Amino acid sequence: MLDVRYLNKIYTGRNRTVEALRSLSFHIGAGELVCLVGPSGCGKTTLLKCMAGLLTPTGGEVLLDGCPVSGPPPGMAVVFQEYGRSLFAWMNVRDNVALPLRRKKLGKAREKELVDHALEVVGLAEAHRAYPWQLSGGMQQRVAIARAVAYEPKVLLMDEPFAAVDAQTRADLEDLIRRLWHELGVTVLFVTHDIDEAVYLGQRTIILSKSPTVVQEDLTIDLPDERDQLHTRSSARFAELRAHVYEQIQRAKHHSGDTPTNPQQSHSVHKFERSL
Repeated sequence: MLDVRYLNKIYTGRNRTVEALRSLSFHIGAGELVCLVGPSGCGKTTLLKCMAGLLTPTGGEVLLDGCPVSGPPPGMAVVFQEYGRSLFAWMNVRDNVALPLRRKKLGKAREKELVDHALEVVGLAEAHRAYPWQLSGGMQQRVAIARAVAYEPKVLLMDEPFAAVDAQTRADLEDLIRRLWHELGVTVLFVTHDIDEAVYLGQRTIILSKSPTVVQEDLTIDLPDERDQLHTRSSARFAELRAHVYEQIQRAKHHSGDTPTNPQQSHSVHKFERSL
């Protein structure tokens, strides 16, 4: 479903050049839920933007269902970390969710059906007339997720979507994503900096090196498909997997595709990402 082939991204600034991604390759099959984790500033957001067609790579390519991604593809939806900036404050919940559907010109009846279903599955059916500023952070992120669900994507990219919410809300949203993944059969790439989350959510966890970034390990998460916050996280296998990913992240902080001579490499990538 989703192929990243030898992806390379170089940022050229006024006084320096920073290589963020170097010949990075991996594959995600149809219907998979894959998590992606790596050291802070390693280029996770750069990678996601290239995959979403929001940023042009310097080299390599991204294929969605066999077709090259050269711009935002119609079969893909993205949920960003900063939900407050992705929702329109002057639109109520229903209008925010319905916004991307207007380009599809589905007709009012079908649009209403999709919006109603999306709000129902994220637990916001009763809040459809509220405005984002009237909702908690967790509820606002549910609106962003509902908007992606209503779009009926083949692939859902999520860029650290729960980083700004509290621990309890985060756990609830993690379980929501797994439930939606099961119900909708959508292919999900979930970018996170949280090691526990990367183990709990996915079927696989892709671990990135520091920049210039390559895939350090593609780890199969062999936990039972039925998971819950209490029993799964307290299991011995979860602890083993978490320890392994943590160890790899610590190694990743010291190794890259080619260890940069400039010690500010990773910090520079992070600054470039924030400026986009």
